[in-house]
Amino acid sequence: MNGEPQQTDTQGKLRHFLSIEGFRREQLVQILDAAESFAMLPGRQVKKVPLLRGKIITNLFFENSTRTRTTFELAAKLLSADVINFNVNVSATSKGETLLDTLRNIEAMHSDMFVVRHHASGAAHFIAQHVAPGVSVINAGDGRHAHPTQAMLDMFTIRRHKGDFTPLRVAIVGDIQHSRVARSQIMALNILGVSEVRVVAPRTLLPADVRTLGVHVFHDLEQGIEDVDVIIMLRLQRERMDNALLPSAHEYFQLWGLTQERLQRARPDAIVMHPGPINRGVEITSEVADGPQSVILQQVSYGIAVRMAVMSMAMGNRSGDQGT
Repeated sequence: MNGEPQQTDTQGKLRHFLSIEGFRREQLVQILDAAESFAMLPGRQVKKVPLLRGKIITNLFFENSTRTRTTFELAAKLLSADVINFNVNVSATSKGETLLDTLRNIEAMHSDMFVVRHHASGAAHFIAQHVAPGVSVINAGDGRHAHPTQAMLDMFTIRRHKGDFTPLRVAIVGDIQHSRVARSQIMALNILGVSEVRVVAPRTLLPADVRTLGVHVFHDLEQGIEDVDVIIMLRLQRERMDNALLPSAHEYFQLWGLTQERLQRARPDAIVMHPGPINRGVEITSEVADGPQSVILQQVSYGIAVRMAVMSMAMGNRSGDQGT
């Protein structure tokens, strides 16, 4: 297959989920609505549904992320799929095997879906271009490019706590430049029609073209979170401090760390989010992370429901079938 892989088929049904880009509002809402049904499962005596019984899903992770891989694995198992976790560290890729060779070998195991995480931007798109017909690809994070399921679980969290997206002001704080999560969040928020998306960061951690993404830029944390409804703190990569993009962790916290005092600049009912893992005392204090306005643990729980929704829809199940 050549050219850009199509994320939906001719009927508009999900085939791949590689990026938020290109989706319409109603398509994102359909994913959120499907996730709503799956979010009810933990309260049931029988938590599994048979939607993907007999299907094989391969977690193809070329980059470590225990939390993301675990939630994808649990989501697949709750859909009754069989799961293969491909251990890249002991694979032939360390001996020089190409990404395409790896794909062909795993495809021979008759996988129906690949969940791909890779340090190179575009890796999931590349795999989607070359998989056999009928095989789906879910992007679990590629380079600095995209992390669409993380963005959707964040959107689900916001909708659960705030309802309508339209009136909301949302601030995304931290390393925008290197964050695949932030790019996907910004796209999703704008597609869903929030009132305002703000990015709040030092100049060294902002892309030069950031305003073209449809955001308002702030370089002062307190100004940036003034009267917002949602604050999304991003994880700060420690290596940013090693290459002179930032001062020390202590200095970063003094200027950009979210404290209880600074949180008071936001709306009284504002929620605080973080994709994790948290660097306590760098991006955020424990008082805020564990406080009443934090929904960070809920994000983890909702991630399972959202990934179940995406997987089931990509395998051809309509959003109304969850109850069967």
